[in-house]
Amino acid sequence: MEKNKIGFISLGCPKNRVDTEIMLHKLTEAGYEITPEDIEADIIIINTCAFIESAKQESIDNILDVAWLKQRRLKGIIVTGCLSERYREQIFEEMPEVDAILGVGSIDEIVDAVRSVENNTRFAAFGDVSSAKQGGDRIITTPEYTAYIKISEGCDNCCTYCAIPSIRGGFRSVPMETLIEEAIVLERLGVRELVVVAQDTSRYGVDIYGEYRLAALLRAISEATAIPWIRLLYCYPDKITDELIAEIRDNPRIVKYIDLPVQHISDKILTAMNRHGDSRMIRETIAALRREIPDIVIRTTVITGFPGETEEDFTLLCEFVKEMRFERFGVFPYSREEDTPAAAYENQTDEQVKQDRCDRLMQIQLDITQEQNKAKIGNIIEVLCEGFDYVAQTHYGRSGADAPEIDGKVFFSSVSSDERIPEGEFVKIKITESMDYDLIGVII
Repeated sequence: MEKNKIGFISLGCPKNRVDTEIMLHKLTEAGYEITPEDIEADIIIINTCAFIESAKQESIDNILDVAWLKQRRLKGIIVTGCLSERYREQIFEEMPEVDAILGVGSIDEIVDAVRSVENNTRFAAFGDVSSAKQGGDRIITTPEYTAYIKISEGCDNCCTYCAIPSIRGGFRSVPMETLIEEAIVLERLGVRELVVVAQDTSRYGVDIYGEYRLAALLRAISEATAIPWIRLLYCYPDKITDELIAEIRDNPRIVKYIDLPVQHISDKILTAMNRHGDSRMIRETIAALRREIPDIVIRTTVITGFPGETEEDFTLLCEFVKEMRFERFGVFPYSREEDTPAAAYENQTDEQVKQDRCDRLMQIQLDITQEQNKAKIGNIIEVLCEGFDYVAQTHYGRSGADAPEIDGKVFFSSVSSDERIPEGEFVKIKITESMDYDLIGVII
């Protein structure tokens, strides 16, 4: 009997993508065929995000978009991830098109969920997130030269605006030997850029080893593999140790790039957010990174319109961004999430004010980025080729300063118009022009 074809939609962050890849492997091991085309699928699995309101809406829209396929060949819809964990009671009730739900602690039951749908039986599983098994074999969904490695699950920071601890549970590191084995496997699959992710990568190891062990993990992965680029996302300023800074500085395989969300610079707002550390600590961390690693690229994110944010607080944030001149920068209007402490705060900010402040900050950053990019003209940089754009007749890729799916691109031409650089190959590019967030150059 021919197995049903399974379609997948993975939403949200890279950490969620890793969960998707684990489920894909379990299904293929069970004999199911995976199809990239929704219209060919018998069952579609939607791995959702529910971090902020826009992510929840995207998840719901995807479920409803897929539902119309039930009028054709689609037999079932399975919802997994943060939306199903957070709204487990409401999904069946408000979206009768959904046939099965898995919480974030139950992705190992994906085959059982599919089989129940095949038998026209509704299925729901919500395992204890704090004891759920982490990791597992995966089918990589990123280009073969880049992969994410999730080093922990959950979060203990308990920022007042964030629902992640209530969805994903407390912080739990993956043992170092497991991660080293995973990195070795990924290298064998052709991975040339390993992107380290977690809710808080800088906390890695404290629950298992009694101390921060991110630097030791990076060193161990470097010793066990020859992966050229190792990239760090989601580090918190209060946990950037001298040892970590030294490892980034001295290890040539660690990309001189760090994602360091600060969220604000007003001490009043940082306290209301329950962020660990104050504005002085944030400044000292940034200063230490730039002093010890002069060529480091710092990416950060901030939130505008948090409850109680005055124009004075926002002005402090604007001046901070102008002063720091971050190489990479993102802004989010505050999202009022139910069951978080900040949702009950008085002095909620008007939605239009949040967005206006967001837009003002992004304009400040655009001016900074344009100046920084213009200063790169004439420089020679290493670029990881990602493909060829046949419409524009140009190659494109990323430098070490650009994380996948987040930052800008480098567009470049080869020596011969007929030459095609293989995806995943490193090339030296001389920068000749700049655009808003992207660079243009030629191979040397």
